Amino acid sequence: MHILFLSDNFPPERNAAASRVYERACYWVKWGHQVTVITGAPNFPEGEVYTGYRNRWYQREEMGGIRVVRVKTFITANQGAAMRILDFLSFMAASFIAGLFVRRPDLVAATSPQLFSAVAGWALAAVRRRPFIFELSDLWPASIVAVGAIKPGVCSGGWKN
Repeated sequence: MHILFLSDNFPPERNAAASRVYERACYWVKWGHQVTVITGAPNFPEGEVYTGYRNRWYQREEMGGIRVVRVKTFITANQGAAMRILDFLSFMAASFIAGLFVRRPDLVAATSPQLFSAVAGWALAAVRRRPFIFELSDLWPASIVAVGAIKPGVCSGGWKN
């Protein structure tokens, strides 16, 4: 099976999403599946591209048997909601376009908490007529409220923490 996975973060980044996607993809490769991950240039959390990488429109590498496709995105450190949303939207657009050029996958998956990754994955699955899996790894409306970035009830019409 060929699994196409969209994730805004992937090693060498060291956050939970990057580690989770990498470890899962390693298992799939070990079990005989082909895995392609579409991600951006590593830059989290500083918002600066890691040494040895460039923020290019399209670049490929292999990591532990995983085909990694890195796409160009608007990169910013966590400098407010507007800048982060531009970063997320750029990944959504770039990953969708790149996904159109990946050899026909059997399955498209995307992970949270970056919801726009899921939108791109869902759209790719719809266009490619493939099943879509959304991995909800973090109930991020709760985490956004917990850090005080928004007030309870803003995200989901009355949801309370």
